[in-house]
Amino acid sequence: MCGIIGIYNHPRAADLAVLGLFAEQHRGQESCGIAVNNSKIIKLRKKIGLVKDVFPEDKISALHGKIAIGHVRYPTRGISAVENSQPHIVETLSGPSYALASNGDILNYKQIRAELEQNGVYFASFNDGELLLKFIVFHVEKNGLSIPEAIKLLMKNVKGAYSTVLSTKTKMYLFRDPLAIRPMCYGKTKDGSYAVASESCALDILYMEWIKEVQAAQIIEIDEDKVSVFSTKETQKNIFTKHCIFEHIYFSRPDSFIFGENVFHVRKKIGKILAQNDDFDPDIVVPVPDSANFIALGYAREKNLPYEMGLIRNHYVGRTFIKPEQTIRDESVYQKFNPLPHFFQDKKVALIDDSIVRGTTLRKIVKLVRHAGAKEIHLRIGSPPVKHSCYYGIDTPTRQELIANEKDSNTICKYLKADSLKYLTIKQLQQAVQDPQNYCYACFNGEYPIK
Repeated sequence: MCGIIGIYNHPRAADLAVLGLFAEQHRGQESCGIAVNNSKIIKLRKKIGLVKDVFPEDKISALHGKIAIGHVRYPTRGISAVENSQPHIVETLSGPSYALASNGDILNYKQIRAELEQNGVYFASFNDGELLLKFIVFHVEKNGLSIPEAIKLLMKNVKGAYSTVLSTKTKMYLFRDPLAIRPMCYGKTKDGSYAVASESCALDILYMEWIKEVQAAQIIEIDEDKVSVFSTKETQKNIFTKHCIFEHIYFSRPDSFIFGENVFHVRKKIGKILAQNDDFDPDIVVPVPDSANFIALGYAREKNLPYEMGLIRNHYVGRTFIKPEQTIRDESVYQKFNPLPHFFQDKKVALIDDSIVRGTTLRKIVKLVRHAGAKEIHLRIGSPPVKHSCYYGIDTPTRQELIANEKDSNTICKYLKADSLKYLTIKQLQQAVQDPQNYCYACFNGEYPIK
C-alpha cells in the first residue's frame, strides 16, 4: 500500500505534488519522492523519511517543471532503502525521459524481471515500480511500440495490482490493473491542469473542477491538447473488479471517495452492522483511533450509547500497522496512545478496532485501558479474522504472522486479555458495501482473484 500523485501542465507542479503527498502520508511513511519534468530533463528527489522532512521549501523551489509525479512508500517488495523508493526514472540515448510511480504489488515479478534481464535490461532496485517502468521503456525503445501499446502488453503479461502514473517529457499516462485492486482517481483543476492520486482526499485540496475514478484496465493519455482514453480487451469484458476491501476498513482516509463509495459512510455501516449482531450493552463505546473512529460511531449510534474518545492518539507517531519492523511497531504503541485520566474507571467498555492483524498493538492497548481502571473490556472488530497473506500490496508476507491463522477467537481473546471478542463475518462485512461481488476478501477467506 503506497500513495501516488501526478500533476500535469501546472507552472508549480512540484508544489501541488507535495500537497498531494502530504494528504496521502497515511499510505506510506518509509520514504517519498518526486520527479519533475521541465520538457527537457527530469529532476528526481527521493529519500527515506516523511514528506515534510524530505521536501522543505528550498528543496521544492529547486524542482522546476510543469509535470510532476510523486510517491509515498509503504514497503512490500524490496528492503527499506532509497533505491527501492519511487518514482523511478529512465533516461535514454535517443532522448526521451520517463518517470513512473505505482501503488500495488506484482506476483510474477521474478519471471518478468528475468525475461527483461535476458534482453539486456538493467535493474537498480528490487521494487515493482521499476519493473513496470523498465517493461514499458524496453518495448517502446527496443520494439517500437507506442506507450499505450506497451501498457496493453504489460496488462497481458504482468500479474498483480498496479495503479500507476507515468510521465514523459510532454505527456502523462494513467493506468490501472484489470481488477482495479488499489484505488486511483484523476481530475481537472479549475485552472486547467490535471491531477491524479491514489485517493480523492489528495485532489480535494487542489480545488478540482471534477474528479473521476480511473477504471479497471483503463489507459489514459494526457497531453496539452486533449485527454485520450484507450480501451483494452480487459475493459471491454463484462467482468467484476476485485477492489481491496481493506481500503475501506483501514487504509484509506475517511474523507476519500473510493470504489464508488464514501469511506466514512462504509465505516459507519460496518459499525452499525457490528452493533446489530451484538447483544452486549456497554457503558461507553471507545474507538482505537483513528481508523476505527467512524466504525465506533456507527456502533454507538445503532445502540444509542455514549461515543467517547477515551484514547488520545499522538499524531506525530506514524501508523503502527505499517511500521516495517516488529520492534519499531511494538515501541510505537506506547508513544502513540494515552487514555484520558480518570475516564475509564469502573466502566464496561466496548473497545472498537478496525481489524486484528498481528495482535501486538491491540494487546498493549487493552493493557493501557485496563490499567486506566476499566471494569470490563469487550473488543468489537470491524472486519473478519485476517487469516491469509495479501500479495497485492499489504505487508503480510507469511501466514505465521497473522494471529487469527494460529489461534481461534477464544484463544485470541485470552491472549489480548479482553473480556470478550467479536468479529464481523464476511457476509456481514459484505452488507456494508454497495457491490460486494466487486471486492477481494482473500485476506479473510484465502480466495485469491489472481494466482
